[in-house]
Amino acid sequence: MKEELKSSENPLKSEPIFRLMVRFSVPSILGMLVSSLYNIVDQLFIGHAVGIDGNAATNIAFPFTTACAAFALLFGIGGASCFNLTMGRGDKKQAGFFAGNSFALLAVSGVLLSILTLIFIDPILDLFGASAGVLPLAKSYVSVTALGFPFLVLTTGGGHLIRADGNPKMAMICNIVGAVINTVLDALFVMVFQWGMKGAAWATVIGQVVSSVIVVVYAFNYKTVSLKKEHFIIKAFTAKRIASIGMASFFNQIAIGIVQVVLNNSLEYYGEMSKYGASEPIACCGIVMKVNMIVFAIVIGIAQGTQPIESFNYGAKNYDRVRKAYKLAVISGAGISIVAFFLFQLFPDKILSLFGSGTDTYYELGEKFFKIYLFFTWLNCLQPITSTFFTSIGKPIKGVFLSLTRQIIFFIPLLLILPHYFQIYGIIYTAPTADLLSATVAISMALFEFKNIKKLEMENK
Repeated sequence: MKEELKSSENPLKSEPIFRLMVRFSVPSILGMLVSSLYNIVDQLFIGHAVGIDGNAATNIAFPFTTACAAFALLFGIGGASCFNLTMGRGDKKQAGFFAGNSFALLAVSGVLLSILTLIFIDPILDLFGASAGVLPLAKSYVSVTALGFPFLVLTTGGGHLIRADGNPKMAMICNIVGAVINTVLDALFVMVFQWGMKGAAWATVIGQVVSSVIVVVYAFNYKTVSLKKEHFIIKAFTAKRIASIGMASFFNQIAIGIVQVVLNNSLEYYGEMSKYGASEPIACCGIVMKVNMIVFAIVIGIAQGTQPIESFNYGAKNYDRVRKAYKLAVISGAGISIVAFFLFQLFPDKILSLFGSGTDTYYELGEKFFKIYLFFTWLNCLQPITSTFFTSIGKPIKGVFLSLTRQIIFFIPLLLILPHYFQIYGIIYTAPTADLLSATVAISMALFEFKNIKKLEMENK
C-alpha cells in the first residue's frame, strides 16, 4: 500500500533533485539555445551575404525580439508558476484556468505587438538607433519578422506551460523543429536565392509558424489537467495573478530591450566620434551580445528547469527541496559561465570571424568587447537564477526588483556617465561594472530569503 502511494506522488515532491533538474533543465536549456539560435543563425548568414551593415541591422532589430520574449515570459513563466504553485496546494480545478488563460494571453499579446510594430516601424527603428545606412536593411528585416511575432510569443511562452505540465521534452521539440527549419531556409533563401535581409526574415517566420502549431495542438491535449473551452476565456483575476507572478521575467526582458536601445544610440554617437565609425561598434557589440546569449540561454534554461521544482515544493512546504534546487542551479550556472569566460578571453578573434570578415579596426574593437565587456560573465548566472527563484516561490516584487538591478538600476546610469569620460571605451567598461554590482545584490537577497525560509521550517516542525 505504501509503495502504491509513493508511486502515485507527484515526482516534483519525491524524486531526487538532481534527477529532476536533469529532466527539466536539459530540455529547457536545449529549447533556450535553439531560440537564441534564431537570431544568431540569421546574423551568421547575413554577415557573410550582406556584410557589417547587415549585422548592424539585425542588432538594431534585436529589441523587437526582446519585446516578444518579455510578453512570452510574462504570461508563460507567470502562468507556469501559478499552475505549479496551485497544483502543489492540491487545487487542480483552479490550475486549469491558469494554464488556459496563459495560452490565450500569449496569443493576444503577440498579435498586438505585430500590429503596433507594422504601424510605427519607421519611428521605432529611428528610436532604436538605426543610422541612414542601416535603416533600409533593418526595415526590410523587421517588416517581415513582425508578421511572426504572434507565433514567436506563443511558442516561447507556450514552452513554459508545456514544461509545467511535466513534458519538458515536448517543449524542447517545439523550439528545435522551428530552429532547424529556420537554419535550412536561411541557407536556401540567403545564400542560394540571394534574398538578403528579407530571405533571413522569412526563414525565421516560417520556422516560428511551424513551432507554434505544435504548441497549439499540445494546448488542447494537456495532460495534468484537461483544458476545456472555458479555461481559455480570459478572466481579470486570473490574468492579474499570472501577470503579477511573471512580472519579474517581463521586466528583465524589457530592461534588456531598453538597454539595447540606449546602447545602440550610444554606440552610434560615440562611434562616429572615433576611428571605428557608426556601424562597426553596433555590429561588434551585436555579435558579442548574441554570442553571450548562448551562455545566458543555458543559464536561463537551468533557472527555468528549477521553476516547477521550486514552485511545487514551496507550495507544499517542502523547503529543503527548494533550497537544494536553488543551490544546484547556482553551481551549474557558475560552471557553465566560467567555461564561457575563458573562451571569450582566449578566442575572441576566432568567434568574430564566424560572422564574416571585417577591417582591422573591427577586429580590434570586437576583441575589446569580448575581453572587457564580458569580463564578469562568470558572475552573470546569479541574477537570472535568483530572480527566477523569487518568481517561483510567489514573491514577484522581489523578483521584479532583482530583474531590474543589472539593466536599469546599474547599467543605464553607468552607460550615460562613463562614455562622457572615456568615450566609446566607457561603453565597454559599463557592462562588467553593472555585472559585479547586480551579482552582489543577488547574493545578498538570496541569503536573506533563505534565512526567512529557515524560520518557516522551524515553525512547521
